[in-house]
Amino acid sequence: MINSHVLCDLNEPLIDHSEGQHFLNETFKIIMEEVLRKGTDIKEKVCEWKEPEELALLLDLELRATGEPRHRLLQRVKDVAKYSIKTSHPRFFNQQYGGVDYHSLAGRFLTEALNTNLFTYEVAPVFVLMETEVLRGLRQLVGWTEGDGIFCPGGSTSNMYAMNLARYRLFPEVKSQGLWGLPQLTVFTSPESHYSVKKGAAYLGLGTDNVILVKVDDGGRMIPADLDEKIELAKSQGAVPFLVSCTSGTTVQGAFDPLDHIADVCQKHKLWMHVDAAWGGSVLFSKQHRHLMKGVDRANSVAWNPHKMLVAGLQCSVLLLQDTTNLLKQCHSANATYLFQQDKFYDVNLDIGDKSVQCSRKVDCLKLWLMWKAVGSDGLAERVDRAFIHIRYLVEQMKKREGFHILGKLFFLCKFLITCFVNVCFWYIPPSLRGKEGNADYQDRLAKVAPVIKERMMKQGTMMVGYQPLGNRVNFFRVIVFSPLVSQKDMDFFLNEIERLGNDL
Repeated sequence: MINSHVLCDLNEPLIDHSEGQHFLNETFKIIMEEVLRKGTDIKEKVCEWKEPEELALLLDLELRATGEPRHRLLQRVKDVAKYSIKTSHPRFFNQQYGGVDYHSLAGRFLTEALNTNLFTYEVAPVFVLMETEVLRGLRQLVGWTEGDGIFCPGGSTSNMYAMNLARYRLFPEVKSQGLWGLPQLTVFTSPESHYSVKKGAAYLGLGTDNVILVKVDDGGRMIPADLDEKIELAKSQGAVPFLVSCTSGTTVQGAFDPLDHIADVCQKHKLWMHVDAAWGGSVLFSKQHRHLMKGVDRANSVAWNPHKMLVAGLQCSVLLLQDTTNLLKQCHSANATYLFQQDKFYDVNLDIGDKSVQCSRKVDCLKLWLMWKAVGSDGLAERVDRAFIHIRYLVEQMKKREGFHILGKLFFLCKFLITCFVNVCFWYIPPSLRGKEGNADYQDRLAKVAPVIKERMMKQGTMMVGYQPLGNRVNFFRVIVFSPLVSQKDMDFFLNEIERLGNDL
């Protein structure tokens, strides 16, 4: 039975535009004040830490049958802003995203308001053309005059796409017949590559046991000679190698695999060469630092996340291909006739949705396009170069202070000591442990330092930086510096704060 009050309202819109727009205006005021002003102010906290039980009560998360009045909803918005981590804060060093670009943010707001699905030209004419142009610009930086590509929901998906495409190129029958007729396929990557390589192998039915780990040098870079040996070994055991996944900017140490030498190996064995440049790809904008990816133009595919070093905002991830045979569409198309009719009045090649494994696909190109239009390639290059300058300064200051021990090798660049990329991995050795490296319990005690400092900084809200173990190395900090909001004062604060929080341990 239909309620009578519902029937009498059928001639009016269900949503009150005036009320909705007023709520939206008030919400934008909160965003501007709490997120964009306070959230980028070094006098304000990076986080307002609460334990889960207390936070759940403060947010009043329960969903009810009846709606709440505007003043309560606005309080909910304020609470969400207050208790969320301020990832745009200059002292958020925790992850490979952060900071804010206001042109990109404007693009993100516009994307949400337009609520467009990027699969056909008829519903997304602006963004079909825009995505095509942005992908072309990125491919040119790689060194390709032709090719293909697509925006993906994250770098992990880009890596999985590359794996799927490489398999399809070698065994196209897998699309229709499945896995049963395939030989044992093997993937080669370094132990410091992103975990999505193993996830992709599991997801695509290859099996994680068929991800062969290639040795790395002291700096975390793949050793091409060992890659060649492991490919030969796999072949001798009856397996079929089909893809090498290199990394440009490893997650922890920021290492760049030697792409040119790896390309030689891939060419010798006729393997698909994929470069996971989700983190490091943005060095291609910099004339000074693009040498780190020498040989990338010889790859078959490249994953790149502009939402990381370029600060395009989550999410903004691309897969770039050198392929010109429409492999993306051949591999992924389902030819849904309710979307991709072949008798449309415009060029149906503009209906790009069948290149994707998704149906609904968010517009992620606008934020990057608007930012790129605003600052130009030169402005983006300046951001990359500035990040290296900040990291150079940070390393120099660490070398002057007792208690900071940097992992890995340092090398000379422009007469300054820097690490490989804009990751700096280090141990902080508190006074009580200095000179005790030979003690039997030294490693166990050192492993506890970073977690305690991290807990203290988060509960006080002063800054955020990540830590992790790696192989046989106990917990160490990994500071990420790339936000355009960061200054040298923040570098000094970072070192002072680590000392303040850890001196009594």
